[in-house]
Amino acid sequence: MTRMRLDGLYLFLLGSILFLLLSAVLQNDSPAVDFRIMYYPARCLLQHGDPYREAEVLRVYRAEGADRSADGAQAAHIAAHYIYLPPAFSFTVPFAMLPWEPAYRLWMALTVASLIFASFLAFNLGADDAPVLSGALTGFLLANIQAIIILGNPAGIVISLCVVAVWCFLRERFVPAGILCLALSLALKPQDAGLVWLYFFLAGGVYRKRSLQTLLAAVAISLPCVLWVWRVAPRWIEEWRSDALTALNLGGLADPGLAQTGYHGPFILVDLQAVFSFFRDQPRIYNSAAYIVCAPLLLVWAFVTLRSRPSPARARLALAAIVPLSLLPVYHHLYDAKLLLLTVPACAVLWAGGGLVGRLALLVNAAAFVLTGDLLWSVFYAFITTLRLPAAGLSGRMLTAAQLFPAPLILLVMAIFYLWIYARRCSAAHPQPL
Repeated sequence: MTRMRLDGLYLFLLGSILFLLLSAVLQNDSPAVDFRIMYYPARCLLQHGDPYREAEVLRVYRAEGADRSADGAQAAHIAAHYIYLPPAFSFTVPFAMLPWEPAYRLWMALTVASLIFASFLAFNLGADDAPVLSGALTGFLLANIQAIIILGNPAGIVISLCVVAVWCFLRERFVPAGILCLALSLALKPQDAGLVWLYFFLAGGVYRKRSLQTLLAAVAISLPCVLWVWRVAPRWIEEWRSDALTALNLGGLADPGLAQTGYHGPFILVDLQAVFSFFRDQPRIYNSAAYIVCAPLLLVWAFVTLRSRPSPARARLALAAIVPLSLLPVYHHLYDAKLLLLTVPACAVLWAGGGLVGRLALLVNAAAFVLTGDLLWSVFYAFITTLRLPAAGLSGRMLTAAQLFPAPLILLVMAIFYLWIYARRCSAAHPQPL
């Protein structure tokens, strides 16, 4: 091991230690709201109840005394509105077989361990080109994960599974494990892992083979749960749609508009709807605007991927372009942006190449990692709450913009930058695999 690689490893370990310490502190006071959403509907399903019907989930929730906690009323309301699709039960039902306390502890242990392991694999992919940079970026990202621990959100596991799959496919090692990991991440949160899967499908060659194997594995994993839910809850599609619309309604948990107070602190939204809602807080307007911005970028990325020959180096650039882009057109919170781990290898390649492009890559990645870091937004929100600025007027509008704009805009800049580099490297001037 070279001295630089060892230095990079030290930086990664430093971030891991900080992450472990923060996780140990945060878990003690964590309401685990998002894990409740995963746990109690799955527990309801195990009791042959309809997991998409609020009354039946609440029955299970209250029967186990969960609503006796201080945050019981709000947590019960959130847990009873299940907005995940039936394939997610393929992962959550085993946890629901356990009582709450051991299930929660096992979930959090898996979340913490998987995030550290996935971050190490991202460091490993970049360390061949720029070990110190890769160690600094992955360590910094780990040290800035708080919301996932506070909420118990499945994004930590989904992102980790996705990164593990990418490592397996690019390194061509432990491929069956990579297929299983990507299949599980698709079953849990397809909005996080879906475009990563799409890259391997569009790239062709052995990567397309891996994507099709993943799709078959995802179907095999998901189908039993889909049939199970359909038998227990024949109207689950209507009920799921109703819950999803409730979340998207004015002031709902997934509302990207100004009526949603969840954009404060480490729980801010990072999709472009949050930016456009600042100007016109109407779903028809801000949704259309987000799609108009993202659709051309996605089409260019797909065209370049289809026209170029796949290689591990090109895959790094392709993933670095699609990961931030995947966060922008649909509902995503700050914790979903930890998928930016997959941009570290591309940044390392460009930094190792030197020149203006390398410096721009470092600048873009550093800005994205800082502006999507949980710690920054926790400190920022704690600071502005002490200012007691009026919500109305110019100062209130500026304060709202300061919270809504930075994360989505830096993700858009990152997507455009890496798409530009990806298109250039795959152009006629670079016909051979990198």
